[in-house]
Amino acid sequence: MIHPSAVIHPGAKLHPSVRVGPCAVIDEGVELGAECVVGPQVYLTGRTVIGSHNVFHAGAVIGDAPQDLKYRGEPTGLRIGDHNVFHEHVTVHRSSKVTEDTMVGSHNFLMAGAHVAHNCHVGNHVIMANGALLGGHVTVHDRVFISGNALAHQFVRIGTLALMQGGSAISKDLPPFTIATGDNGICGLNHVGLRRAGYTAEQRLELKRLYHKLFRRSGGTFRDALAAAQAEFASPAALEMLGFLADSKRGICTDHRSRRGHAGEPE
Repeated sequence: MIHPSAVIHPGAKLHPSVRVGPCAVIDEGVELGAECVVGPQVYLTGRTVIGSHNVFHAGAVIGDAPQDLKYRGEPTGLRIGDHNVFHEHVTVHRSSKVTEDTMVGSHNFLMAGAHVAHNCHVGNHVIMANGALLGGHVTVHDRVFISGNALAHQFVRIGTLALMQGGSAISKDLPPFTIATGDNGICGLNHVGLRRAGYTAEQRLELKRLYHKLFRRSGGTFRDALAAAQAEFASPAALEMLGFLADSKRGICTDHRSRRGHAGEPE
């Protein structure tokens, strides 16, 4: 199960069912759960704890030192759940703080060249396409889709079931269920993702009403619109969006289109 050219530190902990390909390197401090597959020339390092059924394709680098000038070589960590796929040359860096691990959940799919920086928290069922980049301390909630070459600045949050279009870039929080476009812009709800996740037509319609009240309002401040929406909407999905917006510290991405001529997005 382990290729003779692989280099595995005696202190590494590998489940007996783990398979390791040629020229892979696994350092001391790495723990690998059952049925993991480590491809050729993969590098696993740091205080990295990995669950079961994870697949690492050729050239992936997992748990290397954070790209942070304040980092001084402390024994920081990375924790990865189960059933994740890390394609060719994906990089996931360990934390820059001993008190906080970089976290990657379960059932995530990271395509070639994607990058997860130090102190990120990535949820479950997240897809990152080729070249997608997360800066340090980014929080990605469940079922997010980040398209190719999309960029998330340090410390931003990406809400549940949000989608980032290819080449989009955000330095503000991306609300749940919305679609990011361009720079800090949103262009409506992720209706396809909502349908696939089992949200009913009634639930999607309510979120659409909430979106218009918040982001395509005819006047007033966002804070006033948020307060009015908190008094009007009470479904779990609406409360999730409202709570996310109320907790924002970096500001919120805004609708990029003029309200004139855009009565609504197609279902």
